[in-house]
Amino acid sequence: MKRILFSLLIATLPFGAVAQAPADKAAKVTLVSEHELPNVPGKSLRAVLVEYGPGAGSPSHRHPSSAFIYARVLEGAIRSKVNDAPERTYQAGESWTEKPGDHHQVSQNASSTAPAKLLAVFVVDTSDRQIVIPDK
Repeated sequence: MKRILFSLLIATLPFGAVAQAPADKAAKVTLVSEHELPNVPGKSLRAVLVEYGPGAGSPSHRHPSSAFIYARVLEGAIRSKVNDAPERTYQAGESWTEKPGDHHQVSQNASSTAPAKLLAVFVVDTSDRQIVIPDK
């Protein structure tokens, strides 16, 4: 199932619609797919491509309480820490999941010289428009 979903989402990458301009050492986030789930009323699937320049990362954050996330590293290596789990470096081809309410404390390119990319797939309430909530 994961391979099928991943393959379908990769096929949509050239059709990215929304981009967020990156700041120095920040992530560039592009919405690449958004669809309401016809068999799960009130839920949507959203996929975002996250691109980190060398040494770049995202601030510590959470996602909406409705969000289940599947993340897969497409290029390079990503350092990640979710909740109380130890920090881990994921290489291209590796993936993880985040459950509703999880706290993503570290999300950063593991390299100071090469870029990194990941695909994050969200199953979220359709009404949740903000899918990343930075810590205050």
